[in-house]
Amino acid sequence: MDVWFTSDTHFDHQLVAGLRGFETPAEHDAHVVETWNATVRPGDQVWHLGDVGMGRLARFADTLRQLNGEIHLVTGNHDEPWPGLRQAHRHQRAWLEHFATVQAFARRRIEGRNVLLSHFPYEGDHIGADRGSQYRLPDEGLSLLHGHVHSLWRKRDRQLNVGLDVHDLRPVHLDAVAAELAG
Repeated sequence: MDVWFTSDTHFDHQLVAGLRGFETPAEHDAHVVETWNATVRPGDQVWHLGDVGMGRLARFADTLRQLNGEIHLVTGNHDEPWPGLRQAHRHQRAWLEHFATVQAFARRRIEGRNVLLSHFPYEGDHIGADRGSQYRLPDEGLSLLHGHVHSLWRKRDRQLNVGLDVHDLRPVHLDAVAAELAG
């Protein structure tokens, strides 16, 4: 079993599909599924760090069913069960039909070091001012894997962006993450 990390798939999202050079969300989503499944095997584990898709789960549930791997979700601000949304609790059960776990953040051990997983970086946002600051983890010295900033940066201090925009629209292997954190 291999372990992978990713973020910001943004399924069924017209704006993001266009920014990534696709004519339609369907074309974008098909490409992401193809590269995902060429990378991730069915028995692998994937940590998806949020912003799975745009809008309600029903819009992209069929796309999720096509993805290889056991997928764990750390919710992003576009995901219905993200705790920053008032009705998040109503969506948890439906999302658990597609993900092995759904949580606000997580901690993993990568080559002997504790690493935090969150959709948000400690600080920084792709639109300027930091959004959702009350939902960000405090920087207390641990490395952080995140998404949210799209192509703004790949690595900043102890923060590593595992989003599709800076990894050729595919998940990142645990070994590559470990190498980047060590470097």
